[in-house]
Amino acid sequence: MSTTDRPFTGVLLYDGDCPFCSASSTAVRQLETVGVVRWDDPTAQAFLEAQFDEVPFALIVADAEAGRIWAGRAAARELCNRAGMPVLVQDIVDDGYESAADAIRTVSGVDPYHDDYPLTGAALDRFDDLASRASGTHVPPR
Repeated sequence: MSTTDRPFTGVLLYDGDCPFCSASSTAVRQLETVGVVRWDDPTAQAFLEAQFDEVPFALIVADAEAGRIWAGRAAARELCNRAGMPVLVQDIVDDGYESAADAIRTVSGVDPYHDDYPLTGAALDRFDDLASRASGTHVPPR
């Protein structure tokens, strides 16, 4: 599929049961080119496995055109940047994400991914399937 045929060039993977992750997904409403897929969707799981050789439990933003994937804290920042949120809001989101990540670390003993990475070829091969599962949340300005 060519990039012009994709329904979305970016996809947010989020845990729909996590209040912070669900709130973060509202930033996507500002973005026409980014769709959302729940983290537990089988297509999302296969995409993450292709990218990381495991399925990290983290907020994820993947962008085929940029050839990048942002995870955890970096994903929250990327969403804020793309949505044009003021620095104060970005700082609040960053603090909120850190609190959520601390809770996950405490319960699971696992430190979630918190960086940006190049998309692997295997993940890029699965991106179109992932984008086809994404829902749009864009709300046009009035």
